[in-house]
Amino acid sequence: MKVKLVISMMIISLVFVVSGNIYAEVKGSNTTKDSTASSTTVEKQLVGNKICPVSGDKIKPEEQAQYEYNGKVYNFCCKMCLKDFKKNPEKYSRIAEDEVKNSAAKAK
Repeated sequence: MKVKLVISMMIISLVFVVSGNIYAEVKGSNTTKDSTASSTTVEKQLVGNKICPVSGDKIKPEEQAQYEYNGKVYNFCCKMCLKDFKKNPEKYSRIAEDEVKNSAAKAK
């Protein structure tokens, strides 16, 4: 009877130790994921275009819409142009970036 009691106590102790280690590993892996997620925050870069890449109109600050694409924030004259941008972002982002480069070259 004593032997069965000792073996039972050892098994129970082993179960608690194993389950405690599993809990610590799971908790540790969640902590690691959370800390890496916060360290990979991407900085947004303002393109600074003053001409709408879709319509070609000058952007009025009180009516402008903005949209982030590939980590860059583009300006638009209205929300309707934003819808068109979303259909072909590569084309319109290139237009906006070219406009900014050209205006910077003219300023020099």
